[in-house]
Amino acid sequence: MLASGYSSYKRGLEHSRRPEAQHRHLPRIPCTATYRGFNVSATEIQLFVNRLDSVESVLPYEYDVFDFCKDIKEKRPSENLGQVLFGERIESSPYKFNFKQDVPCKTVCTKTYKKGTKEDVTKLDFLKMGMQLNYQHHWIIDNMPVTWCYDVEDGQKYCNPGFPIGCLVTADGRVKDACVINAEFNKKNTFYVFNHVDITITYHSGASEGWRGARLVAATLEPKSIKNTDENNPTCSGGTPMEVPGEFDNDVSIIYTYSVEFKENNEIKWASRWDYILVSMPHTNIQWFSIMNSLVIVLFLSGMVAMIMLRTLHKDIARYNQVDQEDAQEESGWKQVHGDVFRPPRKGMLLSVFLGQGTQIFIMTFITLFLACLGFLSPANRGALMTCAVVLWVLLGTPAGYVSARLYKTFGGEKWKTNVLLTALLCPGIVFADFFLMNLILWVEGSSAAIPFGTLVAILALWFGISVPLTFIGAYFGFKKAAIEQPVRTNQIPRQIPEQSFFTKPIPGIVMGGILPFGCIFIQLFFILNSIWSHQMYYMFGFLFLVFIILLITCSEATILLCYFHLCAEDYHWWWRSFLTSGFTAVYLFIYAVHYFFSKLQIIGAASTILYFGYTMIMVLIFFLFTGTIGFFACFWFVNKIYSVVKVD
Repeated sequence: MLASGYSSYKRGLEHSRRPEAQHRHLPRIPCTATYRGFNVSATEIQLFVNRLDSVESVLPYEYDVFDFCKDIKEKRPSENLGQVLFGERIESSPYKFNFKQDVPCKTVCTKTYKKGTKEDVTKLDFLKMGMQLNYQHHWIIDNMPVTWCYDVEDGQKYCNPGFPIGCLVTADGRVKDACVINAEFNKKNTFYVFNHVDITITYHSGASEGWRGARLVAATLEPKSIKNTDENNPTCSGGTPMEVPGEFDNDVSIIYTYSVEFKENNEIKWASRWDYILVSMPHTNIQWFSIMNSLVIVLFLSGMVAMIMLRTLHKDIARYNQVDQEDAQEESGWKQVHGDVFRPPRKGMLLSVFLGQGTQIFIMTFITLFLACLGFLSPANRGALMTCAVVLWVLLGTPAGYVSARLYKTFGGEKWKTNVLLTALLCPGIVFADFFLMNLILWVEGSSAAIPFGTLVAILALWFGISVPLTFIGAYFGFKKAAIEQPVRTNQIPRQIPEQSFFTKPIPGIVMGGILPFGCIFIQLFFILNSIWSHQMYYMFGFLFLVFIILLITCSEATILLCYFHLCAEDYHWWWRSFLTSGFTAVYLFIYAVHYFFSKLQIIGAASTILYFGYTMIMVLIFFLFTGTIGFFACFWFVNKIYSVVKVD
């Protein structure tokens, strides 16, 4: 199940190639996706358009905002919660085709912008802004992205699930973005609109396999800039590029046209129709390098932990338990702090709240990635990943309340009402406040990513109507249970901690503890950030699930290792340190996100910058709670284990 990449994608499709699976139209694809299709014989093919986005701006916009051709009878498919949260706005388009009916050249509409009209000036300026920031169309046919395939270096072909509005040749003659595809795009301070598309739709005929109809297996296009003067007799090949001057001196008329061609290809199975997109993404080799790099770190840490557990710790326990020897009567090392090691931590309320929320996030992440790896949450099932995560988080309030209440009772806390309220409201409240502020910015900027008021109310209803009551139920059972019994008694008077060396002081230990877990995930993190901010398709959930398991092991082992060193140095303040040691991985995540912003992205504008870092802070907080909880419970198990096997008078 965990074999990822293109080869596993191919293996996972074997079931759907069976005749009975093809007639059901429901192939099950392990570790990648599940797709739906339909027979298209003698039927109209509808092309849908999604919101437009850019690698130079965090602000996506709806299709209509750019004043493109609109569908007279506009139909908007229903959107799930994940699509709304991600800002997807899918609507119908005027591009409609009849199956197997080629169209050599057809006019869609004409957009005219008059020089003296303020409204036209605003519309044209917005269109120019879209070309300047390299905004991309995203078209959809039969739930498949209509791709723009072009040659890249080393003779490889890359299929982009989007294509640009147009391009710009700057005033100093620099050719920007897609203008490199045509040598005629050379006039300074000029925009070139891609107002024509040559669409090629490939289908698989059912006659070759004994069933009626056909299925679409690929949809590609080639954008062109062609200037037409007669919308009733357009030219769709050659001609002069459609120029929009930088200065709006004269009226501008843009005629949008298209051509469509149908091709039969019975070698491409419907179950394999995404292959031509995914095979052009050269990620697999890098992903395997990432996995090998992570496994080396895990093996190193596992060796260190094994050496401590099997040799050093075993010798310690044997020496401590030799009560008949005179030299063993004098305690040393970690046994000396047995009377203080389970002393309740400072700010135990906050720690228990963090651990409750971290448990909720951990279970949510595990189930979501597991379902994604099985193929239920694919890029084709739009918004499913986010919808699943939100629903799971809402339904997992009970374990959050239980863990928080049980630990808080173990710490000796008595303010159970405050504990359960903070567990239900603190961290989700911080995330919602950040999200709400980001949404205000999106709303002011007129972006399609702005969440409608009704959706915000629905989110609040899920939070207060389902998650909060479930948290109270979990807390009730947590407080009803007895406190966790510790293996040794705690002394009344705290032991004085001796002066520590530099490496056993809290801050250096915490800083060092996050390095190795981050080393396991930083390559995978690059692809995740690419999928979020560079709008690339992410489908290797098998790799991601494997990295999740590696991160779990690495956080646990690194925290246990440092906890043992600190206990040997007679520093018994391990509660918060175990949480912060692995939780500090989130700080490295933030540093990497800053590096990614300045080195990989070309984002400009104050609003986009604020949005990037605002959403990044939400990611960092969630990751901090997640990794901190892993480290704490690993250390909690380790400390309980070692002090339960040593004899204490």
